Amino acid sequence: MDIPTILNHLGEEHERYYNAVAPPLIQSSNFCVKNVEELRHVLRNEFTVPFYTRGNNPTVAILRKKIAALEGAGDALVFASGTAAITASVMSVVKGGDHVVCVQKPYSWTNALLNKYLPDYGVKTTMVDARKTENIENALTPATKLIYLESPNSITFELQDIEAVVRLAKQRGITTVIDNSYSSPLCQSPLSMGVDLVLHSASKYFGGHSDLVAGVVCGSKERIGSMFAKEFMNLGGIISPHDAWLMLRSIRTLELRVNKSAEVTQQVVDKLENHPKIEKINYPFAKSNPQLALAKKQMKCGTGLFSLLLKADEAGVERFVNSLTRFVIATSWGGYESLVFPFCAMPEAARAVSGVPANLVRLYIGIDETEYLMDDLLNALARI
Repeated sequence: MDIPTILNHLGEEHERYYNAVAPPLIQSSNFCVKNVEELRHVLRNEFTVPFYTRGNNPTVAILRKKIAALEGAGDALVFASGTAAITASVMSVVKGGDHVVCVQKPYSWTNALLNKYLPDYGVKTTMVDARKTENIENALTPATKLIYLESPNSITFELQDIEAVVRLAKQRGITTVIDNSYSSPLCQSPLSMGVDLVLHSASKYFGGHSDLVAGVVCGSKERIGSMFAKEFMNLGGIISPHDAWLMLRSIRTLELRVNKSAEVTQQVVDKLENHPKIEKINYPFAKSNPQLALAKKQMKCGTGLFSLLLKADEAGVERFVNSLTRFVIATSWGGYESLVFPFCAMPEAARAVSGVPANLVRLYIGIDETEYLMDDLLNALARI
């Protein structure tokens, strides 16, 4: 099924909802039945039939169907945040006594879950530089049940060879999970490479307008069904019907927004590559990226997020950031606005955990035009 059909038509049964063109917002917590026999059926099939919105809601169900199709998944679950999706995914795989291998420098709350929260329940984690698959292999133990990938990550954009890691995992009977937020389903398809579970911070590209927080997990119908019955229903981190409706509105333009962001970002990165005030550009499709061949192998394109190592002390970084007029200082990304996040603003202890230096600045390109952003960036770089 082509992407426009998924985004604009899949799951939208117009005749069922008064022939409305826009998907319905069914803001109901409860759904009634006609008799006890029907109640008995519903209670045995909450995964597919609306009964109580904590489990199944018609508006959310339309969104699940679209996102699963985009990722080529059997099904999907939508959560109240990316962190909820991460937590449910990991907890669906591990238990006390198990071991996890995770990429270095993951999303901060992934790091907190694996290294601060789960150790209290007897789950151990080894963080590795997963740019080399052998580092993952060397970290495996008989207790390893999960390999957690983030390719590329959202700080320094390091990649893992997904197919090589999957081969390694399948030989050992180990589950693989990947955070695919950076790429979106339009630029990378991990399930087609054999990954077991794919998750997203849906606040980013799926949301696209900086007005909702959500998370998504995609996988086989069996895995998603099991997660629904346990982690989803028990932890209760569900998305509201209203936020699901907002996301249905947003993903209409997903392809347009991602393509625009990727196009302008590549142009900006190309123009900045040899700037004398920049020590290094971190971007999968930067010409200077030593992993460029791998990026071209497993990604269709880059997207709008990259980072710069500036040739500057902390004061110089602050001058650079404060001089920008086209970039909003903020932490998230994936919306229409262009953003900047200087890591020098983080507490030193937090930077040490993340493994990022004070002169690292992350930039996100929204749906702005190249010439205006370049004028702004060059003017700010001149302040260093």
